[in-house]
Amino acid sequence: MNNERYDAEDLKKAIEVLRAGGVILYPTDTIWGLGCDAQNEAAVKKIYDIKQRADQKSLLILVDEPQRIEYYVDEVPEIAWDLIEASDRPMTIIYPNAKNLASNLIAPDGSIGIRVCNEPFCHTLISRFRNAIVSTSANISGQNSPSFFDEIDPMILKNVDYVVQYRQNDRTPHKASSIIKLGLGGQFEIIRP
Repeated sequence: MNNERYDAEDLKKAIEVLRAGGVILYPTDTIWGLGCDAQNEAAVKKIYDIKQRADQKSLLILVDEPQRIEYYVDEVPEIAWDLIEASDRPMTIIYPNAKNLASNLIAPDGSIGIRVCNEPFCHTLISRFRNAIVSTSANISGQNSPSFFDEIDPMILKNVDYVVQYRQNDRTPHKASSIIKLGLGGQFEIIRP
């Protein structure tokens, strides 16, 4: 497990860039990600441009506490609370009827993927930023997601507004989250176990 402590200045700079509508490259509870203010359409578009990704492929958001989910979706299916509580690893849940987010972040069917992030740096970043943060793998669309910082494409590094220093030397294996899609009637579909 990584015992590295993050630097207060690193955290402060990341928040300043998010507030200014910029894109950050940061370590998440899974793999390195690209992030921005989840309510800023221009920032979300910049992420699509950096990834060279079609904007019909929606991105997910990270929140710091389960209660925050209710601000971003019309109704949280009851099963979601049980799944969040029972999960012992990072899990993204796709909810119907997203709201209070940049319109280009929401999937064509109106859904949004949300993950509650407990990783110390990310959790503090989101909490102090006081808004959900976009999270998508730090890769050019179609390329493999980087397992470690040194695997990130130089084009990504060149095009973001800030690169977080924390965990750049971390060699702890991380993998993408599980993904579950929920419907309002309690039905669910496992997208990625």
